[in-house]
Amino acid sequence: MSARPPGGGLLRRSRDFRLLWCGETTGKFGDAVATVAMPLIAVGTLHASTFRVSLLSAAIWLAWLLIGLPVGVWVDRWRRRPVMLAAAAVSTALFAAVPVARWTGCLDYPVLLGVALATGAAAVFFQTAYAAYLPGLVAPEDRAEGNAKLNGSASAAQIAGTGAGGLIAQVAGAVGGMLANSATFAVSLVCLTAIRHREPRADRAVARRARGGMAKEIAEGLRVLAADPWLRTGTLFGAVANLVLTASNSIDVVFLVRVVGLSPGTVGLLFAAGGTGGVAGALIARRISERIGTARAFTLMSTVLLAFDLLIPLTARGAGTAFFVVGAFCLETGVVAGNVIWATFRQHRCPPELYGRLIAGSSFVNYGLMPLGAVLGGTLATVLGLRATMWVAAAILPLAGLALLLTPVGRARDLPTDPIALPTADGTRPTTPAASAA
Repeated sequence: MSARPPGGGLLRRSRDFRLLWCGETTGKFGDAVATVAMPLIAVGTLHASTFRVSLLSAAIWLAWLLIGLPVGVWVDRWRRRPVMLAAAAVSTALFAAVPVARWTGCLDYPVLLGVALATGAAAVFFQTAYAAYLPGLVAPEDRAEGNAKLNGSASAAQIAGTGAGGLIAQVAGAVGGMLANSATFAVSLVCLTAIRHREPRADRAVARRARGGMAKEIAEGLRVLAADPWLRTGTLFGAVANLVLTASNSIDVVFLVRVVGLSPGTVGLLFAAGGTGGVAGALIARRISERIGTARAFTLMSTVLLAFDLLIPLTARGAGTAFFVVGAFCLETGVVAGNVIWATFRQHRCPPELYGRLIAGSSFVNYGLMPLGAVLGGTLATVLGLRATMWVAAAILPLAGLALLLTPVGRARDLPTDPIALPTADGTRPTTPAASAA
């Protein structure tokens, strides 16, 4: 693990973290551009139905369900940085293929859907390796600061990216946004290449045993994830929240364009304004956690702030757009602050030898339901209408937060900081201290 140099903030002290931060932030900017540009291509260029637009969101997340678990095993076997480099290179080429297909007259809905599927698969490799790589890059005492900075800059990039995505679509066409996304992944690739930190080589004997037991390794990670009440609670809560959020996110661009009647540029600005909540969430996460406890802070973010999602279906033209901005701002604040708190907890809780599998197992449940959420959102919008579907999703999300109060997380003051005690050779599991109770 990198030693902690003295003095200054993490960005100032660590060149490698600074490069990782720069590459990840640039990539998030491009992703935010594509989040607006891809549905606008489907709506404005390809004249796709609401259900087909929702399928694009489903395709992006489907890879977590199909390959998420084996990717976790591979990430535990391999060095993480080369995996990230390969995934970034693939994403650069895939996003560049969309404008090329448009210019050559080959762009149609199946091509766009294929790009969504393939970039989703690349994202599984990148995100799993990235989450497992970060704890080895910074000292344990720097992880909270690192997570806050990465999440805060990601939110700032999302603000700029969503605003830019709408403006690019209005000025240069939605397809141009995909070229911008490709360029950001190229920048990310350069930054990752320049990182000097090198992971130690995996033990060859362990690697040989691992190659003979993919199913056994997957099962081991899932057993540990299911047995720990803290990780299990966060995983199940995240799965329900992601299901509901994806159902509304898959149709919100269509809702704003076709129901509210906003231009692409205005849609981008609304997303950017609401996205400022993510920066606020990253800034307040550590302060609130230190004041009231990490478990209480996570519960607060997941209950009170997520309830503001109920304002979004009230969105209308003119002054009515304020409902979307306030609702999205509070929602982003709660989500990002909760992510900072949970990511730091998970980095302390997960043993390094199981980190890839535990991340992949959690993501398999969390993200695996997101394709279902996207399809569900498109189906309900087709049957009930867009605004009615937004109301259904907005009503369910606060209920998931309230259910968190009945779990160990909701009853504790702090999340535990000790790592999971894995079974010993004789099959027994050593006891570990519990988190402080409220």
